[in-house]
Amino acid sequence: MAVDASSVTQERDHESRDERGIGGRGTSSSWRTAWPLALSLLPLGLLVMASWIGRHVRPSADEWCFLPSVRDHGISGLIGKFYFTDNGRVGNGLLVGLYARFPVAGHQWFGLISGVLMLALLWALAAQLLRRADLEVPRGLPLLVASMITAVFLFATPNTYKTFYWPAASVSHTVAPVLACAVVLPLLRAGGRRSRMSALAVVFTAGVFMGTLSEEASVVALVVLSCVVLFAHHVFAVRVRAFVRRWSLLGMAGVVVGTVVLMTSPGSRNRREHYGADRASMLAPESLLGSLRGFGQILETILTTWQYTGAVAAGVLLGLLARGRARRPAALLPCRPVLLTSLGAAAFLVSGYLCTVITYPVFGADVVTTERTWNDYLLLYVMLLVGAGAFIGRSLRQHVRRTGVASFAAAAVCAAAVLGLVGPLNGLGDAMQVRAEKWDRQDRYLREQAAHGAKVAPYTPVSVAQMLEPFSNQGRRIWPAQCVADYYHLDKVTDATQRP
Repeated sequence: MAVDASSVTQERDHESRDERGIGGRGTSSSWRTAWPLALSLLPLGLLVMASWIGRHVRPSADEWCFLPSVRDHGISGLIGKFYFTDNGRVGNGLLVGLYARFPVAGHQWFGLISGVLMLALLWALAAQLLRRADLEVPRGLPLLVASMITAVFLFATPNTYKTFYWPAASVSHTVAPVLACAVVLPLLRAGGRRSRMSALAVVFTAGVFMGTLSEEASVVALVVLSCVVLFAHHVFAVRVRAFVRRWSLLGMAGVVVGTVVLMTSPGSRNRREHYGADRASMLAPESLLGSLRGFGQILETILTTWQYTGAVAAGVLLGLLARGRARRPAALLPCRPVLLTSLGAAAFLVSGYLCTVITYPVFGADVVTTERTWNDYLLLYVMLLVGAGAFIGRSLRQHVRRTGVASFAAAAVCAAAVLGLVGPLNGLGDAMQVRAEKWDRQDRYLREQAAHGAKVAPYTPVSVAQMLEPFSNQGRRIWPAQCVADYYHLDKVTDATQRP
């Protein structure tokens, strides 16, 4: 879809006025490059702070069961356990096995490694999207946008521990949607026949992997790709439309293949039998209505979390500072604000509700408090906010003579959003440190007991951020006590809080 000539002319006129108002091209250029880089230090600093706090992460919940399995049978043993016994998620088993191979250290380094990976992928995606849209921006702006998306996505959620620090949840619901977005990179770089074939191969392979990694992320991918197929004639230029449709259909086919592998696995059947979560119960009227009520409550929480305005503000800065080169028509990002925003909002709402539908039979009304499952569609929400903000910023640039005040206001909102996340993150860090100290003391004690030949030892629940531990719920929930015993080479652990 070509950019119209009048729009290009308006952008050039506004760019010229902005440069004259600041005092010349040289001054404008250096300033426009420097301050986005400086502003990006705030969300990057938050990521550094969060990664440093990650040294206090210790195993809990499901990981008590993963660790002895990987220790005794290796990563392949855990993949087999997932496929044949637990849930069928072989892709999930691979990623879990990679960090469980290094028991405590794997948990401590997971936040840093996954955070850097997500930031790098989103940074590359932002840069490529701007390049394919033929937009010129200050050098530091793609990093600012990517770091703001990463910061609010990871730390504006109600339970940052389960989003960022709990590896078992993060690989399924936090890293998974970012990996799905990264699959767009080969598409954006596809030019010749060989690169196009590579993009098709990557999207199919990634789709299969995604289908075995996360059911919720797969649902979001299917909804988004369906929108691309159905509305490509409104969104993409004629010369790329057919290829983008083929790419999307092949990605959907990959997700379907992976989902079939998962759903037909013995582990998936075991999980459905355990929770009573079959297709009939999922589509029952009471389940659909319960899912709708739950998703409504989730939306209320999301829409009233003010820190997400940082994503809008980052988008506004993008719209204010981007300049069209006008050398060729934009291939992937035409300026149709209402259409693109509406499609994005529809994809978010539909995928969010469907994710709630498939998780409701397992969690019931607790789906509202199972925040980790929101992340699969929350990334889409954050990106939608950035896109909407970019369209607002573009409109301001075209209709406001001087945009310095608007840029300053957007930068201030970005800063306020990041600073508003520091306090909760610091409080979580303090709680994690307390747990780590208690966990380490108990770890030494249980290892000493096992070394002295004990077969049974007492265990004190040590929880943080609503994480499950053995003997939770006043000792009525024993799981995963046997996994703890296996981890320490004991026959059994008993509840230390219960008097004999």
